[in-house]
Amino acid sequence: MAAKILLVTGDAAESLEVLYPYQRLREEGYEVHIAAPSRKTLRLVVHDFEEGFDTYTEKPGYTIPADLAFSEVDPGQYTALVIPGGRAPEYLRNDPELRKICKAFFDADKPVAQICHGPLLTAAVGGLSGRRVTAYPALEPDMQAAGADYQDAEVVVDGTLISSRAWPDHPAWMREFLAALRSKAPVV
Repeated sequence: MAAKILLVTGDAAESLEVLYPYQRLREEGYEVHIAAPSRKTLRLVVHDFEEGFDTYTEKPGYTIPADLAFSEVDPGQYTALVIPGGRAPEYLRNDPELRKICKAFFDADKPVAQICHGPLLTAAVGGLSGRRVTAYPALEPDMQAAGADYQDAEVVVDGTLISSRAWPDHPAWMREFLAALRSKAPVV
């Protein structure tokens, strides 16, 4: 039986940051479940940069169904957690069910892969205090306020916590996350 990975997200998550790890992990033989506030079709978005804008732009992206609602998740059934970015983590961090899920992964020292704005969620459960992390660069003050040592790098590994800045860093992010998975839960 393949090890199971939980990917937590919601509407307005960055399309590439949901779809790339979802497909890459399945390609490696892991079973990946997507959890969201409710079982529904999630509407993802695409973030990009355009000349003249002070920040990124957002356009409608792909859709993907959520397999589970957060209230249905048993963290003990999963080997690792993936937290994509986009705008979803900004509102998801307020969900008490999701905070319990995330805390369970940190308490059990299971691998957690977070990218872009995903660390807003792990900061909300106290998972970044004393840790080295990276995130979307605009989150540096948030990471420092959460007690983390922010590093502007394509990937930062601190024990079982693997973080990256954004979708251009996918190769390094998944390479390190897969190394952590293989050491804790090789595909059967």
